Amino acid sequence: MRILVLTFAFAMTVAATPAIAQITKAPPTQTTNRILKIETMAKKLNHPWGLAFLPDGRVLLTERPGRMRILGKDGKLSKALGGVPAVYTSEQGGLLDVVLDPEFTASGMIYFTYAEPRGRGRSATTVARARLTLQGDTGRLDAVQVIFRQDPAYASIGAFGSRLVFMPDASLFISLGDRDTPRQQAQNPGNHLGKLVRIFSDGRPHADNPKHDGWRSEIWSIGHRNVQAAAINPTSGELWIVEHGPRGGDEINIPQAGKNYGWPIITYGIDYDLRKIGEGTAKPGLEQPIYYWDPSIAPSGALFYTGDLFPEWKANLFVSALAGEALHRLVLDGEKVVGEEVLLKEFGERMRNVRQGPDGAIWLLTDHSRGQVLRMVPSPTTGCATDDVFFIPKKQAC
Repeated sequence: MRILVLTFAFAMTVAATPAIAQITKAPPTQTTNRILKIETMAKKLNHPWGLAFLPDGRVLLTERPGRMRILGKDGKLSKALGGVPAVYTSEQGGLLDVVLDPEFTASGMIYFTYAEPRGRGRSATTVARARLTLQGDTGRLDAVQVIFRQDPAYASIGAFGSRLVFMPDASLFISLGDRDTPRQQAQNPGNHLGKLVRIFSDGRPHADNPKHDGWRSEIWSIGHRNVQAAAINPTSGELWIVEHGPRGGDEINIPQAGKNYGWPIITYGIDYDLRKIGEGTAKPGLEQPIYYWDPSIAPSGALFYTGDLFPEWKANLFVSALAGEALHRLVLDGEKVVGEEVLLKEFGERMRNVRQGPDGAIWLLTDHSRGQVLRMVPSPTTGCATDDVFFIPKKQAC
């Protein structure tokens, strides 16, 4: 097991020229004299995307090319589980998120999202459920059932979403990207492009979904670009999402039923060719984000910390970042971001996901063809550097 020890006595901030002058930038905060130990729990994974903690202490992992594997308590990775359906794998498409049924101990069911091949080069985000059958160190998926299919499918390699979040009533939120299609489709409530969907575990639309004319019954909110991070705020019980902007304008939103979050009519980003997108940064009837980043960090996972290992971080929002190659810690005052710290920047890895382990440790996945599973815990260690222990930014000698 490779272990890195990081010492933080000051805040790190991302310095760059914003595309738009008006920008919400929280004051930098800091973790004072905190020593963080980063353990490599597994490596050589092909773009790991989702993870879920099993009751027996093992971890269920997805790899983007279409593999689902189990990480044992001894650090060994299982062979690929059988029963995973066919996956469209190209660029952003593949096997994506995975979550356990809220009653997993009794049901053994898991839910997962993936880019499904739909024929003639087309694909779209699909959600399925299955019974996880454990067989020694490995297992398989049985009774696989599709419960939701994004419509329409496109011949596109981008913007699939897609996170899954169970609510206390056992309903399921599904985030769906705009598939890099004609952008205005995110404003069309008659399709699933750039939408947030809320269904029950059998695929039925939730009764609290808006009843607007022209809206599909499973849609919760519209005007999203590509949500790859979502988590329940334990203080309010509401879902928070973090979505990719274009060049700048990554947003944090608290999506409400029937609301329109603006993409691509309003955005705090610009196009990749530096041209303006839409009509500006605000318009009546369109919702404002509670926070945004410019330049983009490419948010990919979200976690509200509730554990005891880092008591000073309780109720903070953590956002993993791909382009930013870091973990962002946001301090909140209600629905306002009042401080931000950038962690693990020295690690130099695209961070695909962040989750809290059963013991309060923070787990991360790195987005790479030889991706890693990392576990972050506090450490009082200040000893000598070895082949397995490093001090960043400066390696200490014995």
